[in-house]
Amino acid sequence: MAANPLTAAFMDDHIFRLTDDTGMLQHSKYSLPDPNHGYTTDDNARALIMALMLYERYESKKYLDLVYRYASFLLNAQNENGRFRNFMGYDRKWLEEEGSEDCFGRCLWALGFAISNRHTPKGVKNGLIHMLGKAVPHTAALVSPRAKAYSVIGLAHLDDEDTVKLIYDLANSLSSQYDEYRDGEWKWFEDIAAYSNFVLPWSMLVSYRVTGDKKFLDVGAESLDFFGRICFRNGYFKPVGCNGWLLKGGQPAEFDEQPVEACEGVLTYLEAYRTTGRDAYLQYAEKCHQWYLGLNSLGISLIDAETGGCYDGLTRDGPNLNMGAESIISYAISHTMISGLTS
Repeated sequence: MAANPLTAAFMDDHIFRLTDDTGMLQHSKYSLPDPNHGYTTDDNARALIMALMLYERYESKKYLDLVYRYASFLLNAQNENGRFRNFMGYDRKWLEEEGSEDCFGRCLWALGFAISNRHTPKGVKNGLIHMLGKAVPHTAALVSPRAKAYSVIGLAHLDDEDTVKLIYDLANSLSSQYDEYRDGEWKWFEDIAAYSNFVLPWSMLVSYRVTGDKKFLDVGAESLDFFGRICFRNGYFKPVGCNGWLLKGGQPAEFDEQPVEACEGVLTYLEAYRTTGRDAYLQYAEKCHQWYLGLNSLGISLIDAETGGCYDGLTRDGPNLNMGAESIISYAISHTMISGLTS
């Protein structure tokens, strides 16, 4: 039987082992941080969100120290034109001049979340506002649907008229794409359900909350319910596997199941619960979190009892025993959200 997600203890050892004076390392070999793969801005952006959530939950100064570390990484990652580099070697040399649009969107998510958070130190917040000002002009040119979705989620934390217009324009673009691909039983934004799937309906629900436009609620709820029927076919959460994804008209790949999907499932279903009041969404959120703790297709916990790290996924043969940044960040965010429901 899976552990109770509302009472399970949280161990942060692996977070601090993966984090050095530059930021959070991308990968580990088993529980050993692996410098060979350096760092990514993707991970450090999400780690900034994680650190603030952990501070809000546990009020320990060590998490505010992490806020400075990860925010500084983002400052270094932003290039002169306001976009973000993603991959950095262990020697602190950037491996590209500009990262992906998805990386850009995740950075906007982190900036919006941290700027709006009451625990973010004032000086850090001012620095993040400076970064956001350089980045926002690029949102109108985004093509990637996930980049648009992450940007919406980040911008929704900010409260001004210009931001609401940006959110409306991005959400309207996603809604139009949804209408283009929606067909019969297929209620999705593309002809494939691939990675970070939940962020798409999540952004539509957020857009409804900010703009009040019901078409965004309709798209968000319909696409989320469609995707939920795929992920909860057996009564527990089973995300679409990254070894093949789900093509329209096909069957979802059985493996590998990724920790980030469970985390974003938690965040999306909690947004849906707050928006609609439907208890079923809250139950889905809890089941997404329980995926980490053993309520999954293999009945295996993804959390390493020795370090508190999260395994990098479920394969057909069992867990991937490496424990990288995306995995522990996803688990930590999921844990703080679910455990916070009873506080």
